[in-house]
Amino acid sequence: VANVLFSLKGFNDLSFFRKFEFHIGSIRAGEQIRMLTSGFLHADMGHLFFNMFTLWMFGRVLENVWGGERFLFFYLACGLGAAALHLGMQYFRCEELLSFFQVNNYKAIQDNIGAISPALGASGAVMGVMAAFAFLFPNTELYIMFIPVPVKAKWAMLGLAAIDLFGGVTSITGDNIAHFAHLGGAITGFLIVYFWNKTNRRSLY
Repeated sequence: VANVLFSLKGFNDLSFFRKFEFHIGSIRAGEQIRMLTSGFLHADMGHLFFNMFTLWMFGRVLENVWGGERFLFFYLACGLGAAALHLGMQYFRCEELLSFFQVNNYKAIQDNIGAISPALGASGAVMGVMAAFAFLFPNTELYIMFIPVPVKAKWAMLGLAAIDLFGGVTSITGDNIAHFAHLGGAITGFLIVYFWNKTNRRSLY
């Protein structure tokens, strides 16, 4: 299971990935299953390693707490939540572009600001796992690369969310990360754990 829902520009010649990537155009074509299948592939080995290492670090703790079945449900739900917010933002941006250019098809704007750039990966789901960990173990101290002092999980998660929010609302050249997918996964993970904790606290601890 892998990676961060990100633009595959530069990988567009790989027909295998194109069968699983998703964007607003593929969803409009009735291929909603791609919202799930896209989360099981990576287009970059470095990204695969980073996401799987992060999933192992935090996911194994949650799986020990919840059990395998509940953790699997949670992980998949976060992946779908990430895809949903990513697609929602693509739809919003596409509608803006369609109105601005006065065109009536999505293909005509495919290359504009990456509005419907294909996406692949599962970092959104991994962000949901991190959000759940931060909710359940907020004061756990983490050592983050390039930061010389330990950071509590709750502050680390808020910092990552702030970075993704900034990246999502600004346009930075060369940024091929689907920041709203990250936020969608984190929000979904937080809401699920909040609901579970509120309705049946004993099932979590």
